[in-house]
Amino acid sequence: MIEVVGVGASGLESLGPDGRRFVDAAEVVVGGARHLAMLDERPGRRLVPWPSPLLPALRQVLDEAGTCRVVVLASGDPLVSGIGSTLVRELGADAVRIHPGVSSVALARARMRWAAEDSDVVTLVGRDVDRLRRDLAPRARLVVLTSGDDAPARVASLLVEEGYAASRLTVLGDLGSPAESRTEGVAASWDGRPTPRLHLVCVECDPHPTRSARSLVPGLSETAYEHDGQLTKRVVRAAALAHLAPQPGDVLWDLGAGAGSVGIEFARAHPRNEVHAVERDPGRAARVRRNARALGVPGLRVVEAASLEAVGVLPRPDAVFVGGGATGPLLDACWAALVPGGRLVVHGVTVETELLLHEMRGRLGGSMTRVAVEDLDTIGSLHGWKPARSIVQWSVEKAVSQGDSETDS
Repeated sequence: MIEVVGVGASGLESLGPDGRRFVDAAEVVVGGARHLAMLDERPGRRLVPWPSPLLPALRQVLDEAGTCRVVVLASGDPLVSGIGSTLVRELGADAVRIHPGVSSVALARARMRWAAEDSDVVTLVGRDVDRLRRDLAPRARLVVLTSGDDAPARVASLLVEEGYAASRLTVLGDLGSPAESRTEGVAASWDGRPTPRLHLVCVECDPHPTRSARSLVPGLSETAYEHDGQLTKRVVRAAALAHLAPQPGDVLWDLGAGAGSVGIEFARAHPRNEVHAVERDPGRAARVRRNARALGVPGLRVVEAASLEAVGVLPRPDAVFVGGGATGPLLDACWAALVPGGRLVVHGVTVETELLLHEMRGRLGGSMTRVAVEDLDTIGSLHGWKPARSIVQWSVEKAVSQGDSETDS
């Protein structure tokens, strides 16, 4: 059992009796340079710094400890963007025991007087700053976990770019230590002022009056996307996502991604959703990446390949969307890969694809809908309805058998 002990910025004095007992009894203490500097060298105890890069050498460090009593020192709550999460993921929950300290998030909310239910946490630790775009909304209060001395400047620059230049930033440094600091300002005038190495950024979002907020509900405006005409229309996209029914942590295949709109909005539904957008055209694939970054889901994975070639190497999906290029072999492969309870949604615009979807529905069930959208347009000085090409939508859910339920349990 590896004991992971959370330490506050004030050092070992922040530990309770149990945490101090674990540290004192340890034969091997692993941690960052800052944490190890808190301990004195003494016979019978080895101080081991984390290797860099961490993951490739993690098991070697722990294997070398053998049967010794191992303590890992972490900052605050080790499960808040900390080493505790990594150890549980890599070694398994049974190999790790967590002893949390007060997290930086809890301290930040206390300093800001923000209730947990009225503020959100966004972690940019090990992530692209574009991830923040998803969470920007009028009146939102965000506790942003960051890394790097330039993080506040990057956050401020993104806010300005997104039309939130009036947003107030509060940088809290060395929380819980005697050197604790607080620096406040507005995104539009934020400069490269010095930032403590240990800090986070609290953001009070204040958009420009002309800036339209992007909802997390499916059906963003077409103007939110860069595209070449290969874009699932807003109303049709919302209908597709209703059938895809994203749940937290779901995996989606977006096959024939085009501009990536369906996959992007699936990813925006929850930060833990995982999307694999398959697009064979390199130009369109690059466009999907740009759209994903602009809409706050830079972690969306783009695969440049034909759909049928890609499905054999993608992780098993909870949902699959085929926006174009449906064939019998492709749909059979998608159906076979879907987890029990998974959802498959296919769009077709040609008669040939419609016939294929009728045949698939006859075999697998599901529902079919013809979606026809007409937009108001000008006819000279008057107005009339301009129809778009109608879409045939087939959606089906894979049944969960009793055997599947027992296996999952």
